[in-house]
This record gives sequence, C-alpha cells and structure tokens, in this order.
Amino acid sequence: MERQYLLGNEAIAHACLESGIGFVSGYPGTPSSEVVDVLRAQKDPAYHVEWSVNEKVALENALAAAWCGLRAICTMKHVGLNVAADPLMTSAYTGVTGGFVILSADDPFAHSSQNEQDTRYYAHFARLPCLDPAGVQEAHDMIPAAFAISEEFSLPVLFRPTTRICHSKGDVGLGAVVPNTRKGEFHKDPRQYVVIPAHTRVLHKKLNEKQPALKKRLVELGLNHATVAGKTAVIASGIGASYVQELLPAGVSFMKIGAYPIDEEWLGEFAKKHEKILVIEELAPVVEEAVRQVAGCVPVFGKINGYAPYEGELNPAIVAAVMVKAGFLKENPFAAKEAVPNLPPRPPILCAGCHHRAAFYAMKKVFKESAVYPSDIGCYTLGLQLGAVDTTICMGASITVGSGLAHADATHEVVCTIGDSTFLHTGVQGLMNAVYNGANMTVVILDNRITAMTGHQPNPNTGLTATGVETPPVSLDALCRACGATFVETVDPYDMTGMLRVLEAAKAKKGVKVIIAKQMCVIVARRAGVKRGRYAVNTDLCTGCGTCVRFGCPAIEFVDEKARINDLCSGCAVCARICPAGAIAREGRK
Repeated sequence: MERQYLLGNEAIAHACLESGIGFVSGYPGTPSSEVVDVLRAQKDPAYHVEWSVNEKVALENALAAAWCGLRAICTMKHVGLNVAADPLMTSAYTGVTGGFVILSADDPFAHSSQNEQDTRYYAHFARLPCLDPAGVQEAHDMIPAAFAISEEFSLPVLFRPTTRICHSKGDVGLGAVVPNTRKGEFHKDPRQYVVIPAHTRVLHKKLNEKQPALKKRLVELGLNHATVAGKTAVIASGIGASYVQELLPAGVSFMKIGAYPIDEEWLGEFAKKHEKILVIEELAPVVEEAVRQVAGCVPVFGKINGYAPYEGELNPAIVAAVMVKAGFLKENPFAAKEAVPNLPPRPPILCAGCHHRAAFYAMKKVFKESAVYPSDIGCYTLGLQLGAVDTTICMGASITVGSGLAHADATHEVVCTIGDSTFLHTGVQGLMNAVYNGANMTVVILDNRITAMTGHQPNPNTGLTATGVETPPVSLDALCRACGATFVETVDPYDMTGMLRVLEAAKAKKGVKVIIAKQMCVIVARRAGVKRGRYAVNTDLCTGCGTCVRFGCPAIEFVDEKARINDLCSGCAVCARICPAGAIAREGRK
C-alpha cells in the first residue's frame, strides 16, 4: 500500500480514482472545491469531469450518469445542497444503477459560509444513507464503501466531510487506481424515472422498505461500531469521535457513529447496558436525538440539556471540557489560553489591485452613503469593509433582494453587486424578474472572468472548461439584454473616469440598469504574466490628505504623514487616478 501525506480533499479525490469513477461534477464551494480540482487535473482521465453552473445542475448531471450505470460523484458545500435539494429529494425515489455519491462538505464555525447547516438532516429528510468521516484516512476509506452501498441499495449516498476533515492533512494509505471501464447506457423505465404521482406513490413505499436492511448493513460494514468497557459510555460522530478517542479514560464504553440511518435496535441495546451516556457531535443533535429515543431511563448528556455547544467547531479542548462537565473526565488536560493583548485586528480584505475595490469606490462616489447596496457571495462580499455591502443572504440574492427593496422603499436608490460566476449560478433569474416586474435599480456585475473566492475555477464566462478545453464564453452583455435590460454597459473599473461616467448615466435613468465591471482577477493576471508596472508616491507632492489610504488598498501605507506604496502594488493605477495632488505615478515617471 502506498502512503502519501495528503489534504483530506486530495485523499477523497484519490479514493474516487480507486473506485473506478466515471463521472464528476460540482460547483466550487469551500471547503469542498479541491476534490474536483484534483480530479480535473488528472492526465487523460477515463471519466467526464465538469464544473457545473450551479449545484442543482451538477447533481442532475451526475444523477443521469448514475442512471446509465456509471459511478458518479457530485461535490458542493452544505449551502449548495439547498440549491440541489429539489433533485436530491426525488433521486431517493428514482434510485440509481451505478454508484452515486453526493459530497456535501459542512462548515462548522462558518469559516467561509453564511450558516452552520448540518447535512445529516437532509439525509434524514430524504431517507438516504449518509457517511460521516472522523479523519482524513477514514474520509478516503469511506468513498469506496459509499459507492458499494449506493449500488447495493440502488440509492444515492450523501458524504459529509467537515472543514476540519477537508482541509487537514494526514498520512494516508492509498490503493491502486482503477480506471473506469463501464460503458454508460440508459435503459428506459418510465415507472422508475418519470415521477408522476401514480409512480411516486409506489417508489416512496419501496424507499421506505429499504430502510431496515440499510440500517443493519451499516453496522455489518463496521461504519457504526461499539465497545462496551464499563457502566458509562460516550457516543460520538465525525471529527468529534477522533477527539473522544484521544481523551477516553479506561472503563468507559465507546460507540462511533460513522453512518446514517442508525439502527435503533442496535443503538438501544448498547444504551441500556449503561448508567449514563454522553453524546459528542458537531452542530445539530442528530445522534443525541436518536439516543434519547431508545435510552429509556438512562440519563443522556449532550446539547439538549446544555452540556455540549450547539454552535461552532469542536476541538480536543472543547470536547475535554464537555467530558469534565458531564463527569466523564476529572480534569481538562488542556490549559486555558490567555488572549494576547493589544493585537491589531486583521479582517479579511480585497487583494491589492482588485478591481472590485475600484468599482465599490466609484459606486460610493456616485450614489453616496444614502443608497442601499445589496451584495452577494464572493470575494466582493469584502466590500463590507468599504461600506458598500448592506445585505448578503445566499448565491444570487443580491438582485432579488435589491428588486424587493426597490419596490418596498422609494426613499433610497438601490445598487447591487454580483460576481460573474454567481450571476450565472442563480442571478440570471433575479435579473429577469426585476426587469419583468418593473424594478428601479442598478445592477453591477463584477466580472473578474473566474470563480475566484473558491480557488480560481473556470465558469461559463471564462471560455475554458474544467479540464482547460476552450469553449465559447457566455456573453454577459447579450444575456442581460435577453433578460430585458435596455441599459447595459461594459466598463473597465480601472478606468475610473469611465466607471464614474457610466454610473452617473445609470443613476439618471429609470428601470433596471446593468453595468458590467470587467477586468481580469489580479491573481489570475499575475499568474498569466500580465505586468503593469509598479507605482510610487512623490513625497514632495504628497499632501498627506489620506485619499489614497481611505481607498483601502493594502499596497498603500501612511508613513511620517505621507503616503507610501509597498511591494504589494499590482500596477492597477487607480490610486494615481484618484490622488487629488497628482503625487502618484508609475515608477520611473515624474
């Protein structure tokens, strides 16, 4: 067996290669993105791989491939599963022929997400199996098991790694790569795949009938297992199970839940052998609720009675504190750490030279503080630091929230921002709706030609597929006009004069106005070898007014009451264009 030191997502991707994967789709979303990134980078893959336009599209594509007998995986983050929930629920009814794994990466502590949603509830809701790895090696090992379970029960399988699994590294034992040799073929069966009510009623009954055997099979496979060692017990799932195993004292029984649904009979037999039980799991009390249903008079400690936190990410110190509080440990082996005093805040910030900053600056210049600025999910959400983001809900919601505000609040102008990938994900329908229903608002599409925040994945606007094949890029201009917008202008946000002119023109008109602020992502430009030259401050001309510093670019500093440009400068030249004293110029020029 080969061993490699791998990121959790890299281990998961390799496990897909070991499983004879035939179809890969997904939409980028931290912490899940690297799985497809690894699979799309393989040389001459024996499978189809794509970044889909959104999670619903990705799931439906992969589901169709699984209907054809291929092994398929679809990846997303937990909030992306909301977008894919419609086909997810019905896929449990239709079932699959080839193994189908839906990777939904949860994000406890919301490191890069708008909520702390628990995918296990979707599994319960849809009556689908869900695998919940406790470490990087197990995340790898569970993937072949997930495909096997999917094919045995003809059901999609949810796979729920968390941020701590996806983005931790470990020494992983790997198996041999198994190239896909299956030839996909769809066999018509309207009673299985056409979910009209008459068929659905039968399919729902069949889904329910699969549950008892499925629960027992997860125990037989060792995905759920237990050891009786005393009169008290800890039951844990996910990464929490790994932390418990590090801390578990002798004479305490242990049960690890690695898969759902849980066999209630098996769980109840274990629970009734003990005098008290502690449940450790991240986010929702999914396991705890199951334990409480079968424990009878046995006391159960966990989230519901205040012994464990509902929110945030677990770590060994937190788990130890819970075990001490519930009487399972005498003391916490992890000393409390004092915060270092007087550390300066370091909030996330847009890159030096990011064209989003220039667009936000121009918007605020034209529409002032009184306007309302709905925004969306992407790098540009950091416009919050610049006072140009007033709302952020979910992918594509900036335009829909903006049109709602425009109809409800006649006292403020509405200027919303949305990225190119997000616009294509779920923004188009919002624009169509805003035009159709007569909203009065300005839409700024921040087009950086890439899906930047999640790792610079291509999208239909980029002109490249996931594997780097050239493809016709979507015309955002034509798409917006097709939605009915009559004011559509494309402008380079580095051209501050042009950006301000277009915004002023939009402000003067009624209806839905669309401005496409188009400029290559500064990181992609640097990787592509684009060189614009650096800028410098003439200290003799600098008046120390602070205009450039307030612009917010991390390449601009203030030293001895004068502006200074550091090594982060990307040469966008916006600071030179906004300097009232004309003190900033390209290096080598006066």
